[in-house]
Formats: sequence, structure tokens, C-alpha cells
Amino acid sequence: MADMRNYKGKILDNRYEVHEIIGVGGMAVVYKAYDSLEGRDVAVKILKEEFLANEDYIRRFKNESKAIAMLSHPNIVTVYDVFYGQRLQYIVMDYIEGITLNEYIEQLGKLKPKEAIHYTVEILRALQHAHDKGVIHRDIKPQNIILLHSGSIKVADFGIAVSSRTETHEVGKNTVGSVHYFSPEQARGMHTDARSDIYSVGVVLYEMLTGRPPFQSDSSIAVATMQVNSQPKNPREIVPGIPVGLEQIILKAMRKDPEERYQSAAGMLLDIEECRRNPEVKFSYSYHVDQAPTKHVVRTEVDGGQKLGKTSRQEETPKRRMPLIVGFLAGLLALAVLVTGGLALFTDVFSTSKLTVPNFVGKDYLTEIKGVEEYSKFLIFADEVQNSQYESGIVFHQDPQRGAKISRDKQITLKIAVGTKMETIPNVYNHNFAEVQKTLEQLGFVVEGVAESDLTLDFGTVIRTSPEQGTQAPQNSTVYVFYASDENLVEVPSVLGWSVEDARRLLQSENLLLDEELTYEDSEKPEGEIIKQNPEQGQKVLRNSKIAVVLSSGIPAQSKATVAFKLPSRASGTTGNLMVTLNSDIISERNVLLDGNEYTLETEGSGKDNNLKVFVDSQLIYSCKIDFTTIPATLKDEKKFNSPSYAIVPRVTGMTIDEAVNELNKAGFYEIRLEEKTTFNPLQVGLIQSQTPEYNRFGSKPLDTEIILEVGVSP
Repeated sequence: MADMRNYKGKILDNRYEVHEIIGVGGMAVVYKAYDSLEGRDVAVKILKEEFLANEDYIRRFKNESKAIAMLSHPNIVTVYDVFYGQRLQYIVMDYIEGITLNEYIEQLGKLKPKEAIHYTVEILRALQHAHDKGVIHRDIKPQNIILLHSGSIKVADFGIAVSSRTETHEVGKNTVGSVHYFSPEQARGMHTDARSDIYSVGVVLYEMLTGRPPFQSDSSIAVATMQVNSQPKNPREIVPGIPVGLEQIILKAMRKDPEERYQSAAGMLLDIEECRRNPEVKFSYSYHVDQAPTKHVVRTEVDGGQKLGKTSRQEETPKRRMPLIVGFLAGLLALAVLVTGGLALFTDVFSTSKLTVPNFVGKDYLTEIKGVEEYSKFLIFADEVQNSQYESGIVFHQDPQRGAKISRDKQITLKIAVGTKMETIPNVYNHNFAEVQKTLEQLGFVVEGVAESDLTLDFGTVIRTSPEQGTQAPQNSTVYVFYASDENLVEVPSVLGWSVEDARRLLQSENLLLDEELTYEDSEKPEGEIIKQNPEQGQKVLRNSKIAVVLSSGIPAQSKATVAFKLPSRASGTTGNLMVTLNSDIISERNVLLDGNEYTLETEGSGKDNNLKVFVDSQLIYSCKIDFTTIPATLKDEKKFNSPSYAIVPRVTGMTIDEAVNELNKAGFYEIRLEEKTTFNPLQVGLIQSQTPEYNRFGSKPLDTEIILEVGVSP
């Protein structure tokens, strides 16, 4: 998997300041951004880099921007700007604060009918606007419906939308949409129109009321098959309290045959609105639905068996001439009905919007119908059906039948015969899927690959087919080829440098989970940024595996400090012992020249309150506190101590006590202690016999040094 670039903190087009990820989808990442030109928050949807070389994804991405750009409705997201480049493609839309309908259903389990009706009304209004503009959504599902704080909704993600005016019927193309919500015709890969969206709305309404979609299975193919062949369980069997009329609306919207569904969002909207006004309403539906919206029947209680519409006895008594008058009027009325009915049936006198369906059966579609001016006013859908009883290309059935009166937007379905040719599925088991696909396609089959977890075989090895090998199947039919895959293994993306929330969204988009037991380590990276992950990027793990991460505490593990202080000044050439301690540990000790110059020291450590002290000849001359949690480290509480003055102790031996004290005081020494020393020489009595410390012209002493003098005394 290509590494997903994180655009957080980037500025696009010198205008859009990208802030945070708010969504990760299959082909794009959605960011919250600020539009500096318009002064508003916007959502920027950026196509993932790995899809920039994929024409299909680029087409779908452009389709979305074009589709939404055509629309302007309060229930549809608004596109402000688009950008298509070789290295970057994005759509700028309005920023919507809210949750998806899917998240809301998960929170509540199921919705009450009144709330479900409210959301359905707004979805249908959005779709009616889109359909009027010729845009078919084709991927209506709860994940694409955003609930706003105001209680309204927005329909989003027109990534696979198409124009109803340009789409053609293409048999055998890959189906698009979400399997739990798309229509039977989408499951078959056939023509889709506005009624396909109607089917999906029915499924969404079903799920809102019951808390689950109508068809569920672990296999997407199985769900698609159910969409085509199976009838959903009635919603009231799951939740008995659902109104009957609302259940009728759901089941009509989900009819397998598009002709039996609502023919427009407006038609379904009328019935939904009626159900909102009258929850007890019940509808009268037939399997062949009229073009007009269905009418509701209100049941009225009949008292005592009296028939509805019965008048009182007094009203029943006619005047004597009444029968003649009534008979005459009835005759005139009958004649008028016959004439009017004939005109309505066999002419277009009463409505220029009605068309008479001609006969298409027996005609060659390509030469006698397609492109013929006579039929250009009809909306014709050609459905190719294998039928060996007719020549290829001949229409063998039409709906509606010839002579029917239809509106101009009513679709006419023509079934066209396609000759059936049978082919034998060859022995393909244990062969490579790519080779098997090519072989089967050359035989005229449509191949649908199905990945199946099997780590005992090499990736792509064919396990089985449906229909089985050795059996015959019609050309153009679909052969499902099951091949060995490690699809349950997911390549782990890199989340280093991401925030927890962004990483959680990214991992969820890759079918992985973020381990919520977060750990922190000291680091110079910003607080909360992911600095480690396990497993690492590129490793393959099972789907839904947890990825453990380590976050930065925002506190550097270590940093450096530069400390400067002045050395004492002593006599020229004098040296002393310099000792530096950090939290009582000696970190430096050396002899230095005591010349009064500045001395610089570099040290490294961690933590906030660290005590540093500097001594010269055991005398404290400097101290400070160091905070190593910043880069560079911070110094505080600096203190500089005055070192005592120094002087050379003069020689005072042989002097009298007064002379010696006076000489020492002149040199600055005042701490003097006298001690007696017996002498047998009378000439030495009263004189200084010795001194401590002794005179040293190259060694000065602090002025607070105690000077000991020995004075001679007689025995």
C-alpha cells in the first residue's frame, strides 16, 4: 500500500489552510480546512495518491464534482471549488458538523417512525432535485447521509453518480454501489435510473425502522443475489409497531421490477407526507403501478350495518317528475362519457403530454427502431435477453403494450432476443487466476473474481468455479472464479507523526484498529504526536488487528545547557582546583588558572529542577537551577558568590608581637592567634619564633586565613 500523505498543516492553492482529517474513505481523505479568501471553514476531499494513476477512480472523482456542481439544494452538499492536477486532485465543499445516519442508527438501535419519516422526506427532496437535474446518485446509504445539529440532513458522496441523460445500457460491466443498498438492476450490472435511487431509499427507511438492512450475509455475492431474487422480511414482523402504511411504502419502493416501484421521488414523497399527516393511513396498491402517485383509502366505521352514502328516507322520496328528468339526463351523460372516452382512448385530444405506444414487437431493434425519427419522442430501454426462439436483434416483448397511453417520461422496455450459445467451462482448478480469467473471457464468459482466504495456496490460485468446471454455461453468463487470497491480511500503514484521532480514522479505513491503551515517552516532538508504532509500517496483520502507538509527552528526554561564570582573580600565574557538581554528583574537576576571566561549561541532563554548583579550592563561587525539559535547557535562580580577597602572608618571624600584628594587618590579615614557645635564649624572649602559614612569595592566601604566631618566653 502506498504511504498516504498527510496534508495537515499544508496550504492548498495559497488559499485553503488544511487543519485536520475528518473522514477517510475508500478513494479519498476528507480534511477540515479554512478558506482564507472567503473566511469560512470548508471540507476538502483529496483523492488518495495511489489512485492518481487509475483512470476509473479519477473518472469517479470528477463525476462527483460535476454532479454536485449541477445541484443547489439545502439537503445536498455544496461544491465551492475543484482542482485537477497530476499530483493532486481535490474538491472543496461546505463543511458540515454532524454525524452520519449510519452512526445515528448504531447509537439508537432503531428510529421511531416519526423521526424516520422526517429524514426520508428530506432525502427524497434532495433526490427529486438531483433527478430533475438529470443526476442519479446510485449510492444512497446511511453512510452518505449526514445529520446536522439543526435536525436537517445533507446527502453526500456523489462519487458514482451519473447523468440520466447520457448513461447507456452496458451489459457485463462491473456493478457499482454498496451491495446492501443497491437495486436489483445494479446487482445485475444493468441500466439504472431514478428508480434505482428509490429502491435504495426504501432500504434505508427499512433499516431506520428495524435497525438492520433487509438482506444480510458475510458474502457480498450472497447479498447481491438476495437483492435480485429474495423478498425482504416484512418490517412489521421485526418491529410490530411500525404503521401499516409506512410498511406499504417501504415494500413498494423495494419492488424488484422498477415498473412496480414509485416512478419518481416526488411520488414516494407524496405518500410519505400522507403517512406523516395520518399515521393510520393504509394504501391501495397493485402490482402494476399507475404513473400517478398512489391514492390512500381512509376506512370509515359503519354504524349498525348501514351502508356508506345512504341518505335519509325523506331524501329518497323523489318528486313525481324526477324519474323522467333523471332518465333524460342520464342518457345525455352516458353519450358524453362514450364520446369523451373514445377521444381519450384513441386520440391525444385531451392531453398533449400523453403518447400512444406503437407496436415494436417483431422489429429489428438496430435497423428499425434505434435512431429512427418516428420513435425519438419515446424513452426506450433496450434489454437484451437470451432467447433462441427469435433471430438475434428482434424485439419479442414490449412493456407497455401497443396502444397504451403513457406520459412522455414513461419508459418503454423492449426485450431483444440474443441467441444463446453454450460453452464448457474448462479445467481451471489450481491454475493462476489471471490465466483463468483470460481463458474464460476468450470463451465468451463474464468473469467475476472472488477472493477467498486460503494461506495454504499461493496467492491467486483458483480453488473452484461456479458453475463448476466441466459443466456447460451460456455465453455472456457470469462465471464466479474463487481464488486463494490473503485478503484477511492488511498491510499496516505508517501513522508516525499523526495525531491519535487522525491515526484512528486512517486505520479504520484500512480495516485496522487503534489500540486505545496509549503510552507516552519523553520526546522533543509536539505533545500527542505518534512517535512509535507496533507493528511497524509495511508489516501484514489480520484484519481488525490493533496497532499500538507511543505518543510524545512533549518533554525532551534530554537537552544541553551552557553555563558561564567568572573565576577568582589571584596573583599572576596562580592556579586553583575547579569542581562542578550537578545534584551532588561531580561532573567536572580540573586545575584552572585563576585570572578573573569568564569560564564556560556545557552540561547535559533531564528533568526540571537540577542543582548545579561551582567550587574553587572548595569555596562556592556560583550556583543555579537547570530545566532540561526545554530545548535548549533553561537556567534560573543564578547566584554568584564573592570569593574572598587573597594576599601574600608577610614574613614576621624575629619581630616583636606589636610589629608582627601591625605587619599582618597592613597585608589585610586580621585573624591572628598567639601561642607561647619556651626559649633558653634571652635574646629571643618576646620575639616571634615561627609563623603558620609561612611566608611564600608565590602563594597567596585568603584574607580570612587564621595566622598562628609562636612567641618566645623564658623557661
